[in-house]
Amino acid sequence: QVQLVESGGGLVQAGGSLRLSCTASGSSFSINAMGWYRQAPGKQRELVASITSRGGTTYADSVKGRFTISRDNAKNTAYLQMNSLKPEDTAVYYCNAQGIWTIYDYDHWGQGTQVTVSS
Repeated sequence: QVQLVESGGGLVQAGGSLRLSCTASGSSFSINAMGWYRQAPGKQRELVASITSRGGTTYADSVKGRFTISRDNAKNTAYLQMNSLKPEDTAVYYCNAQGIWTIYDYDHWGQGTQVTVSS
């Protein structure tokens, strides 16, 4: 199986920065896409940013120009650099990874990390 472990959430003032990390571990697996999603109280989970194995990226309009997703394929790790944070960025952020484990497709989620932006 493939496990995802996230880190880097916390409390920050508006205008501040945080960096989230997500590391995949296991055996006999490869990763195609990795992404970050978020879910605020009372709202649906939404895509924040995603990155393919070749480095192609997608961003939600609300974070373009402020957030940057990157990955280190050698470390099976994806990062989300969040700058100019706003109170509306407050949410639980979840890492997602999709790929192949042995001969099976997988689509796994991390446990989530809380990001709170104070005004």
